[in-house]
Amino acid sequence: MTSSGVIPARGRSLRSTISSSGELRLELAEQDVPEPGGSEVVVAVEASPINPSDLGVLLGAVDPGTLRPDGPDLVGTVPETALAVYRDRLDKPLPVGNEGAGTVVAAGPDAAALIGRRVALFGGRMWADYRVAEAAAVVELPDDVSTAEGAALFINPLPALSMVETMRTEGHSALVHTAAASNLGQMLVRICAADGIGLVNIIRRPEQAQVLRDLGAAHVVDSSQPDFADRLTEAVRDTGATLAFDAIGGGSLASSILTAMERAQPPLTSWTPYGTTVHKQVYIYGSLDFSPTVIDRRFGLTWGVGGYLLTNALARLGGEAIGRMRARVLAEAKTTFASGYAQTIGLRDVLAPEILAVFARRSTGTKYLIDPSRDGST
Repeated sequence: MTSSGVIPARGRSLRSTISSSGELRLELAEQDVPEPGGSEVVVAVEASPINPSDLGVLLGAVDPGTLRPDGPDLVGTVPETALAVYRDRLDKPLPVGNEGAGTVVAAGPDAAALIGRRVALFGGRMWADYRVAEAAAVVELPDDVSTAEGAALFINPLPALSMVETMRTEGHSALVHTAAASNLGQMLVRICAADGIGLVNIIRRPEQAQVLRDLGAAHVVDSSQPDFADRLTEAVRDTGATLAFDAIGGGSLASSILTAMERAQPPLTSWTPYGTTVHKQVYIYGSLDFSPTVIDRRFGLTWGVGGYLLTNALARLGGEAIGRMRARVLAEAKTTFASGYAQTIGLRDVLAPEILAVFARRSTGTKYLIDPSRDGST
């Protein structure tokens, strides 16, 4: 049996390579588009957002301001102190782009019914003209959800929902979230407001507070203010939050959250150097700050700090929870999980230093969307 549809001969894929010598190279590589077999589909990518997790693969530890043109490519130097971290990716061109959406243009015989359908998918290799995937890995978009809206239905919505599911599974009742004005943070505000869950939102700039309050956030705390520790403790006490998700990673923020959680507990009836027995947990899921995570132990011994990876979390939560989350994302794609974009760019524009420098800042309001057709495929 043969595949059906129009199969393009070649397409571009954005690749990031760190060499053994410490050079980072960003390039648009041409590649043959394989013929789909069985239940495979070929998706013409029409929209793919630029998420912070993409930048970790794209740039690694390289400052985007140090990149320089080398023909059509961009090259930079990985700091020698960071090179050991990338041992397992050295000299391997990595495709970039975690999620996106587009139209199925060809399919294997078992997936022919999807030809012409608009679908969303994630799992990498989305900053490209075409993406081959198993039919089971794509989600058909409803007619009222645009391709741009469907392009961002995984990387932010699923972590936000998984945080709430993890909270319930681990026996907590309220949350603390850092980098709260991000797209993911705004989604979490909407989810918690709809579900009646206490949420403490930590921001880094005063102007971000109104954005969250307009969405219904009741507790917004600015880490740049001198009274941050007291206000954080008050918000944690009001909500009863004993679980936090930290997108910052570096510095002492995780420690400050644990300290606030300890201070927010009722006074001990009998003093002990080991603190309260209420478990306090911070999960680090991002690296907006690449400096070391500093833990200043002022909160007894009933606490934990760990990493949080979506794929691992989904495996723990199980199929029923995953199905429930995916159904909610589709049902609320235009409301709870809507993403806004500062600009739509072409695939080659990612290699424009002035554009890359903007979205690499990872700041609120600078989320970009890639449409490969903007600069044409080869």
